Amino acid sequence: MPRKPASKSIAAPKKKAYAAAGVDVDLGNLVKSRIHGMVKGTHGPEVLGKIGGFGGLFRPDFRGMKDPVLVSSVDGVGTKLKLAFATGRHDTMGQCLVNHCINDIAVIGARPLFFLDYIGAERLEPSVFEQILKGFAKACREGGCALVGGETAQMPGMYQRGEYDLAGTIVGVVDRPKLLDGSLIKKGDLIIGLPSTGLHTNGYSLARKVLFDQLNLPLSAKPEGFSKTLGEELLRVHKNYQPALASLPSGLVKGLAHITGGGLIDNLPRVLPSDLDAVIDTGSWKVPPIFKLIESGGKIDREEMYQVFNMGIGMTVVVRPKDAAAVAGPLKGKVIGQIAQGTGVTRLEFR
Repeated sequence: MPRKPASKSIAAPKKKAYAAAGVDVDLGNLVKSRIHGMVKGTHGPEVLGKIGGFGGLFRPDFRGMKDPVLVSSVDGVGTKLKLAFATGRHDTMGQCLVNHCINDIAVIGARPLFFLDYIGAERLEPSVFEQILKGFAKACREGGCALVGGETAQMPGMYQRGEYDLAGTIVGVVDRPKLLDGSLIKKGDLIIGLPSTGLHTNGYSLARKVLFDQLNLPLSAKPEGFSKTLGEELLRVHKNYQPALASLPSGLVKGLAHITGGGLIDNLPRVLPSDLDAVIDTGSWKVPPIFKLIESGGKIDREEMYQVFNMGIGMTVVVRPKDAAAVAGPLKGKVIGQIAQGTGVTRLEFR
């Protein structure tokens, strides 16, 4: 009588050594395969090749430019990431990073061409990764910028559980005759301030220390004068000013400064001739409640506030007095100061 076949035991799949060490390559590949649609949505005919190659391919069209100049910048979002970790909301991080980078090249007069991202994480969490990428894709689409590539690194032991870091690189172009370097700024020119959407991506280390460590406020708190909870306020998306600036008639803008780390005090001098000062009337706009809460709660010197935070002004535009109305109106800005003889610094006038 023939023997009955032996029953087969199904062994559990053996976990790969690299995954056991904390880096799951297969999971990474699976997650990345899901993003092709959202990334491709940022591509125009200039983008060549496929997603996931060793390098992004971009074929620019510089027709109509006399002397095209490539402009590049790289940045991160700093400790604003701690708010994403605490709230579980990560889409605004991607948007903030793209918009910050676009603004940094917009001040030179450049329009964005393409963007590349870097995500370094303790472990790849699919839902978090997809939120971040959705933010990148949304901001790139809105900014007319192609998302052509990126790097995702799983590095156990480098980050706390559930934490990650972001960085981004942007490349844009400007026609050299239209390049803005501040050299045309003259005494008597006016400074227009464009409103920010909150802290943007700077000053979060100090803000968190004051709001959470000193004042012991929960993210769900809604302090007096706030229209949103504290968590929502701190996660507001960094505003992209480039599309509005690009819509202005040529020749109206003499200089631009993106008010990021260093505030009005350190950023305006970056576009000033060495013999001119930017004199800012700090009473010419309404400072948003979040900055007032940080200042009073942390007993921070007022001048330091204007060096750490944007104080409600995310971009400044230097124009001739006769052009102020034509620029301030479309940009929803207001005159906050003027250019005076000096030594290339920002002077704050408090009232």
